[in-house]
Amino acid sequence: MTLSNDILDQLLKGVDRPEDLLGEQGLMKELKVRLMERMLGAELTEHLGYEPHGEPSSQQDNRRNGATRKTLKGNDGALPIDIPRDRDGSFEPELIKKGQTRIDGMDDKIIGLYAAGLSTRDIRAHLEEVYGLRVSADLISRVTDAVLEEVSDWQNRALEPVYPIVFLDALRVKIRDAESRQVKNKAVYVALGVTPEGMREVLGLWIANHEGAKFWLSIMNTLKNRGVEDILIAVVDGLKGFPDAINAAFPDTIVQTCIVHLVRHSLNFAAGKTARLWPKA
Repeated sequence: MTLSNDILDQLLKGVDRPEDLLGEQGLMKELKVRLMERMLGAELTEHLGYEPHGEPSSQQDNRRNGATRKTLKGNDGALPIDIPRDRDGSFEPELIKKGQTRIDGMDDKIIGLYAAGLSTRDIRAHLEEVYGLRVSADLISRVTDAVLEEVSDWQNRALEPVYPIVFLDALRVKIRDAESRQVKNKAVYVALGVTPEGMREVLGLWIANHEGAKFWLSIMNTLKNRGVEDILIAVVDGLKGFPDAINAAFPDTIVQTCIVHLVRHSLNFAAGKTARLWPKA
């Protein structure tokens, strides 16, 4: 879609200074508000099935019911938006969802900085310096708390009763320490399940200082408490005591050593040239 010059001339009529276009009361902000309200109106029309100022069918009880003023926060500052309503309250707009208070992706910026190990004070300073956004410490805390709550829900979600195959291993990743802010190599222990339909599912991620049979036994009990009743085959590395830890929670599980780990272990007894043919972990 291309705007004609006549429309642009009409829009820019009376815009003489930069603040007339981009200021707090500028054209761009007003245009954004008007366009969003027009789109919300179109959503309500689709929901109700009749045009504004039109008449619904005689069998339809739900109708337009005015609008509610809602103030959203964005890069342009406060945006007062009139959200149209219907009589029975069944209208849920997609453009501005119920409970939504921001439209500029600020949550994503905060979460990204939080994941990088920045403190609340550092996040506030970074947002103001780079994006020109002034946000309160309370807002940052609410956003990060919401993320932690979602992480907790994911960690404790119910699992399938049976997994034909579960892979149990560790990944070495670089993680920024929240206190020292130094990047350190840490082990993230992964339980990767294969469902009866053949889909892979990450059952859980855990960070621990030491790997051992006792640690993996606690992981097995965690999976059991979350609804897993049986694992047909568990694929593991060669950690001593690992099979006993698995069978303590799932007695009928067949424990199989990962083929990659078997090959790497066997190459310890091979000549140097042969060993170099196989990639290291």
